Amino acid sequence: MASSTLISDTQAWKELTDHAEDIKKSHLRDLLSNEERSQSLAVEFDGILLDYSRQQATLETREKLFKLAEVASLKQKINQMYNGEHINSTENRAVLHVALRASRDAVIQSEGKNVVPDVWNVLDKIKEFSERVRSGSWVGATGKELKDVVAVGIGGSFLGPLFVHTALQTDPEAVASARGRQLRFLANVDPIDVAKTITGLNPETTLVVVVSKTFTTAETMLNARTLREWIIAALGPSAVAKHMVAVSTNLTLVEKFGIDPNNAFAFWDWVGGRYSVCSAVGVFPLSLQYGFSVVEKFLKGASSIDQHMFSEPFERNIPVLLGLLSVWNVSFLGYPARAILPYTQALEKFAPHIQQVSMESNGKGVSIDGTPLPFEAGEIDFGEPGTNGQHSFYQLIHQGRVIPCDFIGVVKSQQPVYLKGEVVSNHDELMSNFFAQPDALAYGKTPEQLQKENVPPHLVSHKTFSGNRPSVSLLLPSLTAYNVGQLLAIYEHRIAVEGFIWGINSFDQWGVELGKSLATQVRKQLNASRTKGEPIQGFNFSTTAMITRYLQASSDIPADPPTSLPQI
Repeated sequence: MASSTLISDTQAWKELTDHAEDIKKSHLRDLLSNEERSQSLAVEFDGILLDYSRQQATLETREKLFKLAEVASLKQKINQMYNGEHINSTENRAVLHVALRASRDAVIQSEGKNVVPDVWNVLDKIKEFSERVRSGSWVGATGKELKDVVAVGIGGSFLGPLFVHTALQTDPEAVASARGRQLRFLANVDPIDVAKTITGLNPETTLVVVVSKTFTTAETMLNARTLREWIIAALGPSAVAKHMVAVSTNLTLVEKFGIDPNNAFAFWDWVGGRYSVCSAVGVFPLSLQYGFSVVEKFLKGASSIDQHMFSEPFERNIPVLLGLLSVWNVSFLGYPARAILPYTQALEKFAPHIQQVSMESNGKGVSIDGTPLPFEAGEIDFGEPGTNGQHSFYQLIHQGRVIPCDFIGVVKSQQPVYLKGEVVSNHDELMSNFFAQPDALAYGKTPEQLQKENVPPHLVSHKTFSGNRPSVSLLLPSLTAYNVGQLLAIYEHRIAVEGFIWGINSFDQWGVELGKSLATQVRKQLNASRTKGEPIQGFNFSTTAMITRYLQASSDIPADPPTSLPQI
C-alpha cells in the first residue's frame, strides 16, 4: 500500500465494512453453537491459550482481516520494526524495544550497527551494581546497607516497572529474593506523593534511582531535587553520590545534579518511554529488589513472544490476532473501548500500564504521512481485576454499552489457599467467575427465559440481558516472572499491529507536549506574581480568574520559602 493511500480507501476495508453489517445480524448464541468455528478460533503458544470464539466474528471475518493485513503490508511493517528501520518517521527513530530482551548472541541492526552488545553491556552493569547493593558491598554514607529503593520517574518510566513489581510481589521465587527489601515509586509531582513515598523510610538505608532520559523532565527532576534535599538534610551533601543513581543518557546533567556518572545506566533513542520497562528504566530498580536472575526470566518471557510475533503465521500469531480483532471491533463494529480484566490481583497495575501504552501510542488523528483520518483510531482502555470489577462496572458491560473485554486468567495461583470443608478453593472460586463472565456476556438472558422462571412481568425488562457482547479469553499457565514478560510483550505487539493496520505512527506522542508548554507559561506567571507581585496576563478570562483565586487563597506562602519537607 502506497504511503499516500489511507487504509480506509482500500477494497479490503470496504469489504469488511459490508461484512460488518452482515455480522451485526448474527448473535453469539448462534455463533458459539458451531463447534467447528469455536475450535478454529483458538490458538496456543508456550502454554498460553487464546480463545477468541466469543468475538462477533466468523472464519470469513478472520480471512477478510488477514486480507486487510496483507493490503496494509503488516508483515513488511513488522519486519521493518525488527530490522531497525526508522518506522517512527516523525522523530526519525527506530523502534527496537525487542532488542532490550534479545538473547546475547542475537543480531538486531540499527543504522548498520548491532545494538544487542550495547544492551547487554548495560544489563551486565545492572547485574554487577545490583548485586553489590544487595550483598551489602555497596553501602550508604553511614555504612548501613541500602535495603530500600525509591524509583523516581513518570509515565513510561513508572507505569511499566510498577506493573511488573506488583505482579512479582506475590510470586514465591521473587518473594524469596526480595526478602528484607522494599521498592517504592515516586511519579506524581504532587507533594502528597512525595510524603507517601518516603513515609517510614530512613535516608541512611535508601537508594534513589532517578529515571529520566534527558534529565530534564519537569516533574521527575523536581521530585529528584526534593529527595536530594531529604538526603542532604539527614546525611549532608556528600551523601548524594552514595544514595542517588540515575537511568539517563545525559551524563553532563547527571554529574551536575551530584550523581556519579559511573552510576548512570543508559538507554537509547530507539526505546520509547512506554516501551522501556525492559530497559534500565525497569530492569535496574527491579533487579535491586528481586535480583537480576529473576528479572532476566521476565526478559526471556518477553523475548519468547517477540520471536513468536516475528515468525509465526498470522493464523497462529497471538499478538497479530488480538490486534486485528481490536481493529475489527473499533473500526467496523463501532466499539471504541476495551476492558482489560485480569482474574488475578497480582495484575492490578496491568490495565493502567496498558492504558498508557495503547492510548499514547494509537490516540492519533492523522496517518503516518499526516493525512487526517476519516475513521477513529485507538481504543479507550480501562480495567480492574476480577472479581472486584464485577462489583464495580460490569453492570454497564452487561446491560449498558457494548464494551469488548479481555479476560486474563491464570491456571495456577501464586498464593494458593485451601480451606477444609469449602466446596472449592479460593482460586477455583475466582476462576469460576473467569469462565462464567464471558459466557454471560455472550449469551445474555432472554425475556422468554425469565418468564419461564416466573419473574414478575414488571421486572422482565430489567432482568433481560441482550448478550452478544464480545470478549477474548487469555489463559496463562502461571504468573512467574517469565509469564509476566510474555503478557507484556503480547500487548505491546498487539498495539503495534493495530497502528500498522490503521497506518498511523504508534511510536510518537506529540499530544503530550502541548499541555507541558502551557504549564511552563503558568509556572512563570506564578513565580512572577508571588515574587514580584506582577499582574496576571496572557491568559483567557477563565484561567486568569482561577489563577487569581489560587494566588489570593495561598497568599500566606512566602515569596521565597525555606526548604520544607513532608511531615508525615
